[in-house]
Amino acid sequence: MNVKRMRTRHHRSNGSNGASRQLNGQIPMNRNHVFDSHGPDVRVRGTAQQLFEKYLQLGRDATGSGDRVAAEAYFQHAEHYFRILNAMAQAAQQSQQERAERQAARQQRVTSNASEDEEDDQAEAGNEAVAEVKDLSSEPQPELSEG
Repeated sequence: MNVKRMRTRHHRSNGSNGASRQLNGQIPMNRNHVFDSHGPDVRVRGTAQQLFEKYLQLGRDATGSGDRVAAEAYFQHAEHYFRILNAMAQAAQQSQQERAERQAARQQRVTSNASEDEEDDQAEAGNEAVAEVKDLSSEPQPELSEG
């Protein structure tokens, strides 16, 4: 009996039990994410930007040599990585906007807390002034002599 064993990939665990890969099964990417691409007749490895440029150049070369079919395949691969670049740029822009909103909200909270503290200080100063007036009125006053 010949039983084939399935090979499993050994991924490094960061102790999160895959929690970082919870985005609908997608791995969150950044501009430095490295892809393994299997093109029409070539295997390329690199970032989305590098792969886009490589497939674009391969498409130009194929066009120059007269192979329109290979050129179209390379240009389709280039378009795929162009779309990935755009998706990553949009995600980065959205992330930056969310960070800016959180920063503005944090700054607003700090400002409102400072103004509340200022109002509290003014109220306390007013209360102390009233207390001083009360203290002075309870003390014996010198008599004024007419003369």
